[in-house]
Amino acid sequence: MVIKNNEVDMATNLRVIEWLKTELLDAVSTLFRSLLKNSKEMTADALATIIISTYLLGSRVGISFHTIDFIIKHKLNNSINEVHEIEPWYGDLTELKQYMESINQKKR
Repeated sequence: MVIKNNEVDMATNLRVIEWLKTELLDAVSTLFRSLLKNSKEMTADALATIIISTYLLGSRVGISFHTIDFIIKHKLNNSINEVHEIEPWYGDLTELKQYMESINQKKR
């Protein structure tokens, strides 16, 4: 039986998707442990791993990094405009939006 390159690529892509899903779950587990241990370094590392894994998983299923960024910005704007529960107390969403805008300005 001859296996076509396309079939091999699909099988490899599925394996990568499954691997990324387990990486994501492992990172969430690490995040929860780090919060119990009150370890900022471990928490930051877990959060970074979650973000990277999420972008890569999106890419593997056909969602570009640009699309993910666009949707994040859209969701931030909607949450700010709808006055998300935590926004009036802390302003976290507005701060994140401003941070993302400053990154985009530095790229230009």
